This record gives sequence, C-alpha cells and structure tokens, in this order.
Amino acid sequence: MVKRYTTGEPINTEAVVKAVAASDFSDFPFEHKTENGQFVFSFKMADDDIIYGLGEAPRGINKRGWIYQSYCSDDPFHTETKQSLYAAHNFLIFRRYGIFIDFPARIRWDIGYTKADAAEITIDGTDFDIYIIEQDKPVEIVREFREIIGQSYIPPFWAFGYQQCRWSYHNAEAVENVIKNYDRANIPLDCVYLDIDYMERYKDFTINKEAFPNFEDFVADKKARNIHLIPIIDAGVKKEDGYDVYEEGKANGYFCKTADGSDFKGGVWPGIVGFPDFLRKDVREWFGSKYKTLTDMGIDGFWNDMNEPAIFYSEQGLQKALNEAAALKGENLDLGKFFHLKDVFMGLSNSQDDYSSIYHEVDGKRVNHQKVHNIYGASMTKAAGEHFEKTFGKEKILMFSRASYIGAHRTSGIWFGDNHSWWSHILLCLKMLPSANMCGFLYCGADLGGFNENATRDLVLRFLALGAFTPLMRNHSALGTRDQECYRFENAEDFRDIIQARYRLIPYLYRTFRKASEENGMIFRPLSFDYPDDKIARECETQLMLGEECMIAPVYEQNVSGRYVYLPEDMTFVKLSGEKVTKQEFKKGVHYVDIALNEVPLFIKKGKSIELCKPAMRTALLDTENLEYI
Repeated sequence: MVKRYTTGEPINTEAVVKAVAASDFSDFPFEHKTENGQFVFSFKMADDDIIYGLGEAPRGINKRGWIYQSYCSDDPFHTETKQSLYAAHNFLIFRRYGIFIDFPARIRWDIGYTKADAAEITIDGTDFDIYIIEQDKPVEIVREFREIIGQSYIPPFWAFGYQQCRWSYHNAEAVENVIKNYDRANIPLDCVYLDIDYMERYKDFTINKEAFPNFEDFVADKKARNIHLIPIIDAGVKKEDGYDVYEEGKANGYFCKTADGSDFKGGVWPGIVGFPDFLRKDVREWFGSKYKTLTDMGIDGFWNDMNEPAIFYSEQGLQKALNEAAALKGENLDLGKFFHLKDVFMGLSNSQDDYSSIYHEVDGKRVNHQKVHNIYGASMTKAAGEHFEKTFGKEKILMFSRASYIGAHRTSGIWFGDNHSWWSHILLCLKMLPSANMCGFLYCGADLGGFNENATRDLVLRFLALGAFTPLMRNHSALGTRDQECYRFENAEDFRDIIQARYRLIPYLYRTFRKASEENGMIFRPLSFDYPDDKIARECETQLMLGEECMIAPVYEQNVSGRYVYLPEDMTFVKLSGEKVTKQEFKKGVHYVDIALNEVPLFIKKGKSIELCKPAMRTALLDTENLEYI
C-alpha cells in the first residue's frame, strides 16, 4: 500500500512516474509539526530496529546513530564524520514502512544521534510530497517503491566488462599503451576512459586535436578491437567567445542566472563557465543533443561529472577573497587573522553563498538554486539519457553520473565518487551497494583501488575481488597518485586471475541484473532481508546476499590470508581464480576461510547454482551459450 502526503506546491522532480492519490495528513503515521518554515516528523525506535536506505551515504547499512543530510556535495573525503556524499536519495525503511520524501532541497535525517531511541527528519521547506509504503517485509517495500519510481536503467552488455580509468590518459599514445599493456599481460579489458585532457582546453564536446589527431579514426580502430572509449562530460560550459556551445547557450539564455538576470559565472577546470539550467526541458534537449558531436564519432558511453554542481570559485567570491588578502598586506598576522584569511580562501569552493546566488527557471517561475540543488546533476544526466533513448533506443549507450537523485536511475547508473585508496573504502563500497539498489540505482560501483592517494598492490587486488561482483567494474586513480593499472604491479597474473573470474561471472551477473531491473528487485541485499530472525545475520555489515543464489564476503583488511564469515545456512564456499574453481561444503555457523590475493570468494546457497562461461579478452568474445554450472 502506498500513500502520498502533500503540502504546499511541490516542485515536480519527476522521481515518481506512477500516480498515487493524495491522502489527508490526519492519517499521517508519524508525529509531525511545522515550525520556522520547516516540516519535522519523528518516530521512536526499539533497540533492535534497523533503519535501511539513503542510497549513497556514509557509514553503515544500518543508518542508526548518525546525522545524514540530503545535499549533493563535492567532497572526496568520505570519512565517518561526513553527513552527505554526491547524491541525494531520500528513501529509508523503518519496520514495515518505506518513506520517500520527494523534495529537491536539503533534508536532515537525525537517526538516533540526538536521542538514541528516536529519529527526527527535518525538511527544509513546506512544499513536498511524502510517500509512505506499508508492507510486511523490506524487500516488498523496496519492490513497491521501485514500482512507483519506474524501471532501472539497463546498460549495454559490454558495460559489464572490466574498465580502466585514470586522470588522465592525456593523449592517444597513452590510451594505446594502456590497451597494449593489458593485452600483453593477457588481462581482459573492455573500456578505457578519457578524462578532461581529451578536450580542447576543457571545453565540453570538443577534442584536443594535438593530443588526439584523427579522433574518429582512433575511436573506430578501438571499436574494431572491441574497446570502448568513455569520455567525461562536465556540467560547466567554458565562457569563450567563438566556442559554439557557449555562444548558443548565451544567445538563447540557457545558463543559470543571478538575481539581476545576468548569467552566473563560476570557475571550474576551464576557468569561468556558464552552468546550463538543466531544470528547463528546452535546455535539456539542447544540451542532450550536443552529445551527438561525440556519438557521431563512434562514442557509445559517457560519464557525467562535476554536476552537484562543483564550483571552485565564483567571480564575486574570488574578488571578495582577494580584497580581504589585500587589506591584510603588510600586517603581522596573528592566530585569528591568519586562520580567518585561510578560511576565506578555503571557503571559495562550493560556497553556500554562491549556491544561494544562482537562479533557475522552473515551470516559468524563477526559483533559487538552494530549493532545487539536489536535482541539478540528475537533470543533466536526464538530458543525456533522454537524448540517447530517443536517438538510439534503450540499452545502447553507457551512461553514469556522479551527482544523482531518485528518478535518474531510469536513464543512468552512478559511481560512488572520488574515494580514497583506504581499506575502509572497500567496506564503504560494500555497504552502499544494497542502499543504492533500494533507490533504483543498479548499475553502480566504486573507483576500484581508490581514486585518491597511493594504492598498494594488495589493496587493489582485494578491491577488485569485490568489484568482480559490482555491475560497474572500473579501476580509477587520480593525477599525482601511483599508477594502478593491473599490469603495473609485480606478478600481474594475480590480477589476470581476478579479472578473468569476473568475465566468467558475467552471464550470471547480467541475468541477475536484468531480473532486478525488470522485477523491481535488488542485486545486493543485507543478510537481514533474507534472515530476519537471525540476530547475527541482522547485524552483519561485511557480507551481502547476491541475487537469489549467493552471498559475498570480501576481504577488507591488509596483511591477512582470509577472514571470518558467518553462514546463516549451509552453503558451498567457492573460490574463483582465472579458470580454476575450488569448492568446499560448510555448515551454518562461523568459519575462518583462507582467501589468496588472486581469488574471488563467494558462497552458494544449498540447492542453488550459478552459471559461468569461459573467460575472454573482451565481453564481445564471451561464449554465453556453452556454460558451466556450479
């Protein structure tokens, strides 16, 4: 059963596609009040209540004990102290209730932080829809929620292959070297990514012709070898006279405005940019059509970035900071003055003052950015996704984004943003997978090996062993960090074993993915979904159920030869390494299992089987007809 409760005049985020009749707030199941322009509701929690949801968020599968915020944030330091990441996924599950708040501005979720036995949710406004879903089991709540928000995006089959990214493969030779070295090491590969350096001076929908001469031929050569090149697209359009995308946006009034009606000017990679007002349908159609520049050259996959939106500085904010610095020239900076000046410059990026100075046009009305912040990036991705589906049909173009809001799951996937080469981020990825699935984002994954900092060989291998199961399996690292392509490390055959195991799993993973999309299910589930009466399973946050057949339990600590696992029923312990498969029967209970660095561990439920194919260097070369069952 789904009920909708509406106050004020909600902005249509297009998150919900199935009509739900409005209910009277006299029937609202939680204590609620309106004060100071905010709507607040609360509920009590028993000691053993688990709170699920919030999609891409810090901390655990069980969201108790912390304050979270729905506010898309460009922050690469994904520590336990943070309250928000790049996405706003306003859905949680409490007992027999699913709660979705369709509101594109800030929401504060105090889930047992201020009071251990209470949750208090504060909506920063009074124009919203709240959907309450009542069902007996969490998986039934998820299915009904997913039914009202629409079917999840299904990418092309090749998007389940292994993908290599770095900021940055700065020219054609660097890209070719990546492909050749993977081939020489006999390690499968399907995609290589092009970060901002493929563009001409960081301008969207352009090619740096010095770095990538004859780009169309270059793309065609790679496609003939079953390699897909995936370029990045950023939200900001460089302010430059003669640059056609900027000139068109300026002439047609397509960019976000300030209070006086002039274009907002923020600085990102190319310097000053205009931010397209993606909340307007005509702007989405215009911007979406620009991807044709690259699809006409043979490109069939994209990743949208910097679309929270990320703003390094604004013209106004930078000038204010420079004025403060000039005023202090020649002074002896004491403690207070020094840290004030430091804070002025540190506060330039993603400034709340800057966000508050931006205006959009929504249904013909001028709306401040802070009221729609959380749907900006999702609207950019919608622009691309709508164009691709109209032009090419479904399942033809790979599309995923950094910022997201529920509803974008129908046209794209997500990645979990700029993580770190930290062992804790293996577990953070694991914990976000079921929460993202609940919100419809099935095609998802983390930067394997970690984006920031220097990775160790064993970290990359252990991260890849989890990534062998995530739909998006992409190794990604940042400028200035250690190269972490698999062939760079000693004994590259260990990496080959892991990635070959992934290719063997692709028929099973793809089938599981399609089933979850078509039946509004989940690929990954907390153990508690399947074993609600098992206390150990209910509290387990280092293992997940995969499909109907499996449980996964990655190694997430350094310098260990295995890990303890809890089996909530009798299972078969399987280790995949290249073409090698080893099996061992285990009874229900706690077991220590040895897992080498070149092994992918999983557990198959009693009476179930999964299909494997022979590995190949590309997904296009996989034999998906002649399968082995284990």
